[in-house]
Amino acid sequence: MKAMVLAAGLGTRLRPLTDERPKALVEVGGRTMLEIALARLREFGVREVIVNLHHFADMVVEYLSAHDGFGMRVEVSREDELLDTGGGLKKAAWFFLEDAHADEPFLLHNVDVMSRIDLRAMVEFHRTQSALATLAVQERETSRYLLFDGQGELCGRRAGQQGEVEWVRQSGPMTALAFSGIHVISTRMLQEMDEEGAFSIIRTYLRLAEKSERICGFRADAYYWRDLGQVTSLREAERDLRAGVLPG
Repeated sequence: MKAMVLAAGLGTRLRPLTDERPKALVEVGGRTMLEIALARLREFGVREVIVNLHHFADMVVEYLSAHDGFGMRVEVSREDELLDTGGGLKKAAWFFLEDAHADEPFLLHNVDVMSRIDLRAMVEFHRTQSALATLAVQERETSRYLLFDGQGELCGRRAGQQGEVEWVRQSGPMTALAFSGIHVISTRMLQEMDEEGAFSIIRTYLRLAEKSERICGFRADAYYWRDLGQVTSLREAERDLRAGVLPG
């Protein structure tokens, strides 16, 4: 299985730590975010990864070279202009299509999340559900919720607790969940991405859900997860590591 690590962001919420280095090279407990993400994927069995880069891209390339790709085949996808999650994946699609089987899934993982979500269980769920894409979701507070119907399929989104709801499919009872930045995606979805330029992959998911494609939520409430995108959450993750809340 292949994977992509999304690491092109400017890391503005992590300033001043990102004033002179990219977010991917910010350290958590003595290890960079990128190393943590790659180690997590390697633990699962991934051996081929592509990383998208923009902010201080050369520093990341040099870092990967100095560490021999951490024992993996690591390609990079440079973005002269930030393409967001969807545009970044679309630009890197060649990596997944170069020798893909009919509908081989791959992982998409934000560089700035740290978790013990069971990737094997998530991929198995994706296969069992015959999903086009599967998103790791949790019941927690967030500024943007994804809405899932009784079958666990994406049917809309909502800003905050009381924001306006954008429905893409009719639904009865729905559950509002927070996305955790980890996806399993079937390769055939790459052929369905007709958006251009910079765009969020959530936009693609909503459009495809409206066409009755199966965009499913994998409930990851039982697993450790932490956002590393802010200095405060970074420090909390370091405290977790010291306390042995999750393996280092």
